[in-house]
Amino acid sequence: MAADLVVTNAVVYTVDEARPWASSLTVTGGKVVALEDVDRGPGTEVLDLGGAFVLPGLVDVHNHHAMAGRADLFELTFGADASFGDILDAVRARAATLGPDEWLTGGAWASTLVETMSSASSRRALDDAAGGRPVSLTDDSRHNRWVSSRALELAGITEATPDPAGGVIVRDGGAPSGLLLEAAGVLVERVTGALTPAQHRSASRRAIEILHGFGVTAFQDAGVSTDILGALHSLDIAGELDAWVVSSLLVNDPVFGFDPIGAPLLEIAGRYRTEHHRPDFVKIFLDGVPPTRTAAFLEPYLPDDTHGGCYHGSTTMPPEELTDWLLKAASAGFSAKVHCTGDASVRQFLDAVARVRAAGFAETRFQVAHGQFVHPDDLPRFAELGVAADISPFLWVPGVIPDAIAEVLPAARASRMQPNRALLDMGALVAGGSDWPVSESPNAWEGIAGLVTRQDPHRRRPGALWPEQAITVAEAIEVFTLGGARACGLDDVTGSLTPGRSADFVVLDRDPFRTADLAATRVLETWFAGRRVFRR
Repeated sequence: MAADLVVTNAVVYTVDEARPWASSLTVTGGKVVALEDVDRGPGTEVLDLGGAFVLPGLVDVHNHHAMAGRADLFELTFGADASFGDILDAVRARAATLGPDEWLTGGAWASTLVETMSSASSRRALDDAAGGRPVSLTDDSRHNRWVSSRALELAGITEATPDPAGGVIVRDGGAPSGLLLEAAGVLVERVTGALTPAQHRSASRRAIEILHGFGVTAFQDAGVSTDILGALHSLDIAGELDAWVVSSLLVNDPVFGFDPIGAPLLEIAGRYRTEHHRPDFVKIFLDGVPPTRTAAFLEPYLPDDTHGGCYHGSTTMPPEELTDWLLKAASAGFSAKVHCTGDASVRQFLDAVARVRAAGFAETRFQVAHGQFVHPDDLPRFAELGVAADISPFLWVPGVIPDAIAEVLPAARASRMQPNRALLDMGALVAGGSDWPVSESPNAWEGIAGLVTRQDPHRRRPGALWPEQAITVAEAIEVFTLGGARACGLDDVTGSLTPGRSADFVVLDRDPFRTADLAATRVLETWFAGRRVFRR
């Protein structure tokens, strides 16, 4: 059979240890069939790359693609470097385009503004900028919201409203300030209005277009609704889903306000499965985020007036409940991604996985999502228990979020985030995720640069964060290709340019092994299943 496509005159890094380098690829039926120039026929497309560098399509093991697509198409967006005044100016400009009581949603404001957002005077400034409209703006973690007085009113949040389980209505003089932490934000999320099915499809399609521009051909969405599942199913049935997608089904939901979640969602997940979409994981939020002291730690936070000097944070569920959920999921054929940002939540999750493994579930995939802080005693347990570390270097290189964490943890602890070198040396599987739109961009080369240098890839902040934990370029590339594919169960179809796998590859503007500026690497072309889906 004649080949559909031959890629020739290239420098191909396959991320396959059996044969890491090649100069050509032959593609038939959307799959790599040879690492040579073979089987040309009269209809074969020949792609002569003139010596350009080729890699497997990148894998983003942790993003919220539909949220990012929605933000790009329908919401107000501003960077985490926006000041309080900048945010008000942006709200004022956007509000001028809206109807008198139309919702204004968007984000993401910096975690370092938590104290500023905690006052009634700040809420009144937001009211003024919005012309009295309902406003809900998320922070850079996407766990917390700053809302206007009209939004509080529509959500029914008053001075008498108790804090919901897993959330805090931050108050000023007893009245809601407008800052809603964790599950308290869900009270507002439920009244902001829903997208139509067509808008959900547009959001997913737009997000995947953006991902293609950065060379991403496979990803795991870290928390989906039935609307998102329906959009992915609809796109694939129509032949428009040009990516491998793994979805994570929410067991608990302190952030998004989706319904259904838990057992009812797991029961219907199978109806959304298609060729390119695998709803294979459950997602559990086991804690929150350090800047708002909702992450669970073995040692206490720095003292403050609200929590005193012995506050450790807490997990969202006790160990028995977590273990029970993991056993239920494994019994139903689901793997699990568990959000853990503090070392106490990481330990609780590893303990639960040990019980699940002992119950006979040897093949179930488990991921610690984020795992910024891991106690040294727990590092070897990742490899021992077969738990992947889902890491987001976009979030912990020097920048706004590390600055916010440094305000709540002792300096010696705050500076020891993401022990990636140690995890790899101990044999753990490490997989790269952007957490976009928590990160401002899903550009994996920013993440790869952060892994290698432990520095701000944009060079806006000086210094390096725990530089002893740097990894090599080859290791970092594998983290964002085969490592991610293995972690989310896509290594049977993608992650390396191995004969038999999908012909997912990217053409770069430089050799990443020979550049002095990894973060500046640009994708010239992206191919999915032997079809070009992006060209710069």
